[in-house]
Amino acid sequence: MAQPKFYLQPLAAAICVAYSSTAIAQQHQAHNERVTLAPIVLTAQKANDANGLIVHADPKQAIQPIPAVDGSSYLQSIPGFNQVKGGGANGDVTFRGMFGSRIKIVTDGNESLGACPSRMDTQASYISPESYDSITVVKGPQTVQYAHTGSAATVSFDRGPEQLTTEKPYRGQASVLWGSYGRFDQNIETAIGDEKKYARLNANRSVANDYKDGNGDKVHSNWEKWSADLALGWTPDEDTWLELKGGKADAEVAYAGRGMDGSQFKRDSLGLKFEKKNLNDVIKQVDAQVDYSYNDHIMDNFSLRTPPMMTMGPGSMSHMMPNPMEMQVTRRSLNARATMTTEWDKLSLITGVDSQLNKHGKNMIMFAMPSMNTPSYMDMKFQSYGAFGELTYQFNDANKLVTGARIDHSKIEQYGKQSNLIDTRKETLPSAFVRLENTASEHGLKSYVGVGYVERVPDYWELFSTTYAFSGNTLNNLKNEKTLQMDLGTQFEHGAFSSWASAYVGLVNDYILMRYVPIPDPKDSSKTVIQTQSRNVDATIAGAEAGMGYQFTDQIQADVSAMYAWGKNTTDSTALPQIAPLEGRFNLRYVEDKYNVGLLWRVVAKQDRISKNEGTIIGYDFGESKAFNTLSLNATYNLTKDVDLSVGVDNLLDKNYTEHLNKQGNSGFDYAAFEQFNNIGRNYWARMSMKF
Repeated sequence: MAQPKFYLQPLAAAICVAYSSTAIAQQHQAHNERVTLAPIVLTAQKANDANGLIVHADPKQAIQPIPAVDGSSYLQSIPGFNQVKGGGANGDVTFRGMFGSRIKIVTDGNESLGACPSRMDTQASYISPESYDSITVVKGPQTVQYAHTGSAATVSFDRGPEQLTTEKPYRGQASVLWGSYGRFDQNIETAIGDEKKYARLNANRSVANDYKDGNGDKVHSNWEKWSADLALGWTPDEDTWLELKGGKADAEVAYAGRGMDGSQFKRDSLGLKFEKKNLNDVIKQVDAQVDYSYNDHIMDNFSLRTPPMMTMGPGSMSHMMPNPMEMQVTRRSLNARATMTTEWDKLSLITGVDSQLNKHGKNMIMFAMPSMNTPSYMDMKFQSYGAFGELTYQFNDANKLVTGARIDHSKIEQYGKQSNLIDTRKETLPSAFVRLENTASEHGLKSYVGVGYVERVPDYWELFSTTYAFSGNTLNNLKNEKTLQMDLGTQFEHGAFSSWASAYVGLVNDYILMRYVPIPDPKDSSKTVIQTQSRNVDATIAGAEAGMGYQFTDQIQADVSAMYAWGKNTTDSTALPQIAPLEGRFNLRYVEDKYNVGLLWRVVAKQDRISKNEGTIIGYDFGESKAFNTLSLNATYNLTKDVDLSVGVDNLLDKNYTEHLNKQGNSGFDYAAFEQFNNIGRNYWARMSMKF
């Protein structure tokens, strides 16, 4: 895979120069100056809005386990999130047992979906967390600001405008990470300009070799990823922001849990954003943006592994030969949105319109059997238009009402190999919510309760990566999924003690469930293959996340959190599949002016609520999972005012374990049927970060 060469030596040189300059500056500071360290993000939720419903995170901070290579890895540090792993990178994010398009993920207000029918290239796989300024998570169907509202959660990765001056016309930050098994990451963000204009570059690269599990066995899991994004901004005054941005990325990723690897993850993107604030006393802000993205993904069974063997030729003339193959899938997306924020008296209203256009294409190349090749063609076109309004009313200092509604009109078209239109589906999808927030500031208690409703049309993977049970293969067999959910929570602070809790309960009509059914292999009747069938059932879901912290002394602090998700298929009176088990995290830290050290203990229960051979578009249940726990240590030292060094060791005791949501290992790596691959064993890492 061709990659830009500017990452290694120039980035290392920039870090050395920045470190030297900050070290010289540090010599002129008073020795007793107090330095504030950026703590390693572990289990605590902080800087929350809506009394705990909305969670904020700083993706530029280090986290443990080892700092994240992609979006789903980072989100695991926020209670409620898990991921389904297929190898070392590009896992598929889950929240409260929900997957896929039930979780809305946007970057700078734009949604860029992956193309792979088996979800090698999820949205989160194209995200380098450290390139963004903030992450915001809205739990449950409690916002309608984005197209096709996420019923489980809405996640935003965002960057803001630069704020440079003539006196300091530049700024930047960079980090380098070294880890076990050849892990080496480099990230840089730099901007130049003045009060009225700027140019910003975000660039990163990450590589890793195959890791070893707690038994010392190698797991097929290596990767090499890079991305670069350039933004040109204009800020003629403090109320106006215009930005043009473009980006490119690519990667290759090995998967122990799949029959193929990802040999290409190309991303090209282009976007234009305009923002105007304080137009008058009522209109406080107007935003408009248009974004284009092109994801070009190739998966094959020969670039990063030895291709499987196949029998060729008739009878006694038969012989064994390699069977290499590859599939290329693409998705072109054009998204546009415009919003307006108005305020008067105690009311605040955000209104907006948006549109999405997606075109999906694919081909298949069978090198040993060219007659079975499929030329590139567009198999799906998806188009939608939506409008929304979200209202906030402040009754008084302690009570607030937030409510919203939106409507989406969607059209899905299926095409054949000859570009002929096969089938069409049109849907009108409503969603709405209402929420009350209360703040009893004199008692340190905050709370919220909300109810939301979402209708969701089946997504590309549910329609095109499955066969349809009990009916023919048309776009209209699966019903829209309808979720009615109540979310509630509380936060409390008193002295050195703090606590928070979020809970939910929901009814899901026509939940889209997958069956993984063994059938005879059409190419070899002596073998079986797994056929994925999709159908609708009714379901009930419930669960909670909770945590508490205590500041024992000025130096010693601790927090603990837990998360639990539960689901029932009420149609069949069985458990909903692919739900992560009860998990708890305990974090103990010792903090001084120039350093801090910490311990993270993660405890995961067994999962015995399963539905065998049923699951989601990502994976399925094939057995119960065992309980496990891991212990990790970390430390951060402030080398200078702007340079931090963080070190850590994950899975300190070198436990051999697997997550419930891990995929089963591929037989090409000698995994038995229904045997999962193990997670990484003991893992050392060090990360140096700095600002300049």
